[in-house]
Amino acid sequence: MTVRGKMTHFSLLVDVVIITALAFDFTNGFHDTANAMATSIATGALRPKVAVLICGVFNLAGAFLSTKVALTISSGIVNDKLVTPAIIFAGLVGAILWNLATWLVGLPSSSSHALFGGLIGAVWVGAGINGVHFDQVISKILLPAAASPIIAGIAALIATYLAYRISRPAREGSFTSGFRHGQTISASLVSLAHGTNDAQKTMGVITLTLISTGALASGSNPPYWVIASAGLAIGLGTYTGGWRIIRTMGNRLTDIAPPQGFAAETSSAAVILSSANLGFALSTTHVVAGSVLGTGLGRRMAEVRWSVAGQMALAWLLTLPAAAAVGAVSASVAVRGTLGVVVIGLVALAVAVAVYLVSRREPVTANNVNDLPPAGAERAALRTAA
Repeated sequence: MTVRGKMTHFSLLVDVVIITALAFDFTNGFHDTANAMATSIATGALRPKVAVLICGVFNLAGAFLSTKVALTISSGIVNDKLVTPAIIFAGLVGAILWNLATWLVGLPSSSSHALFGGLIGAVWVGAGINGVHFDQVISKILLPAAASPIIAGIAALIATYLAYRISRPAREGSFTSGFRHGQTISASLVSLAHGTNDAQKTMGVITLTLISTGALASGSNPPYWVIASAGLAIGLGTYTGGWRIIRTMGNRLTDIAPPQGFAAETSSAAVILSSANLGFALSTTHVVAGSVLGTGLGRRMAEVRWSVAGQMALAWLLTLPAAAAVGAVSASVAVRGTLGVVVIGLVALAVAVAVYLVSRREPVTANNVNDLPPAGAERAALRTAA
């Protein structure tokens, strides 16, 4: 493998870290497909299988648009001189396991914050408190996390109100049809923005690994093969669907009509692309959820299910510390040597298999993604009848 014209022989551990980073990128993809396509699927603007195919293609394309967020990850939030591949591996494990857990219950939590939390916890334990740049964590992660859903929500609320206000004289059929067609474009734009923002996080992790081994100089941009592999991994992940979270974002949070879907998607794309250009490692989940809530508030008589919103908010609050805790525990074992890395890898694999097997009990697919799950009592009755 060639890096800056020199032949670099990666150790087995570095290869494992790169593969694990791409595995996280894959989970990021299917965890966040809902961010781009949930509203289009919910309104019928796009058929589910077509939607995830478009999403995957545009996520891959978006990965090539910028590397500013990748630099924030590789040289911003942690001290690249103190981290090791084993520490990075432990952080990735924390992020992957949190992604799988929240996907299983259908909660749109932040893959980005899972990654940040996993890395922060692992670096803190493996390299000491000086390994984390907390000023950058606050300015580039926490403050944008608090502001982005509010900004996106307000923008979507205003856009939804104006869409209904301006289109009031139009016939309902043509009015609805026009916004459905518009959603094809706006959803594609969100997919492009997601690839630009989220694929870069994996690029940053792989670049950080290469810097930690001396294969790249501190502050280097991701090599082309890193950009391409991260884009491909997240594109494949989005194509698999992540149907559980699509159902929550598109149907359980609020009732979505085509004008709302168009408003939510355009607002989200604008916020995500702007932040990526500034190098903010934004959570696309926070942005899109804020936009969807905003559309519910902007449409008269629309029902906003605040209990679901509360569950999502709780997941958001828990994401970074929970992933950090798993990353910290993983690092305490992984830094002991090759055996520690193997143990953590086997445990993570066992948990992933268990999560998948549990998910098959009540599968959510492209065929039933728009069907709301029955309430608790009704579900119990159905199981008894079965």
